[in-house]
Amino acid sequence: MNFRDIVLFQRLKKCLKDAFPKAIKSAWWMIRLMLPVSLSVMFMQYFGILEYFSKYLTPVFRFIGLPGESAVVFLTSVFLNIYTAIPIIGTLSLDMREISILAIMCLISHNMIFETAVQKKTGSSAIRMIFLRITFSFIAAFIFNFFLQENKITQGSHTEIIKYNGIMNLLEVWFKDSFSISVKVVLIVISLMFLQSILEEFGIMKILARLFVPLMKPMGLSERTSFQWIIANTVGLSYGSAIMFDQVESGALPLKDADLLNHHIGISHSLLEDTLLFVSIGVSAPLIIFPRIALAIIAVWFYRAERRIIGPLSPKGGNKNSTL
Repeated sequence: MNFRDIVLFQRLKKCLKDAFPKAIKSAWWMIRLMLPVSLSVMFMQYFGILEYFSKYLTPVFRFIGLPGESAVVFLTSVFLNIYTAIPIIGTLSLDMREISILAIMCLISHNMIFETAVQKKTGSSAIRMIFLRITFSFIAAFIFNFFLQENKITQGSHTEIIKYNGIMNLLEVWFKDSFSISVKVVLIVISLMFLQSILEEFGIMKILARLFVPLMKPMGLSERTSFQWIIANTVGLSYGSAIMFDQVESGALPLKDADLLNHHIGISHSLLEDTLLFVSIGVSAPLIIFPRIALAIIAVWFYRAERRIIGPLSPKGGNKNSTL
């Protein structure tokens, strides 16, 4: 091993040493929140609580071109994620037009409890984030219902919903899923934090930031948020939260800038994994990617205009030296 290799190894070792404790801290925070929420929602599904509340949403869903029973899909995605919503879609008699409407709603408003906690921790109002995402879900659904033609989209595929054979079976499934999810969270968060540390150590972060600056400005975002925007739109808001926590806590990302970014990624994030899940059942990828990005840009510019009119309201603990 020559001198250059030794230096490279030492720098990589330093990156891992810096990233590991931050990653474990963030992963533990995520797991502590995710597991009780997932168990609670599984019990809500088991005892029919979600189905009960979905009945009250029936008139609203019919207004956006969906049958009333599809409300349970939306509620499931709000409390959990896309993975749990898609099997339920397979149990309903929906054509691809209706599945597309439901897809855009779920993609905007999934995993609300956990992701709202992430956004609150990075400078945004929890109530505002919930209101923003629910509102834009129905705006997107209304637009889809208006423009999508029934005779131009084919019938969707079907799968079977998971049913539990008693409480013990439910707990067994939850434990297995929780273990798998926890391992996945730890590995992904460590990998992402290690990657971030490498990018910073070798100056690649600054290069990426410069490359995406022209894209950030039209979207109404600060150039400081370019790397976080990339992470949120590739690995998602949940897994990308570890990097955002680190950037906010270190002062590299002022809370005002993080707040603006949250308005964007609350509506449009995880453009790869979550999108592909719906593509796998026949939904058009461009149909559920570009409208989300467009609505996210609108949300940010609307928020910037609102802040200019009512005054620069700094988020709790915010840094007033951020860019508007």
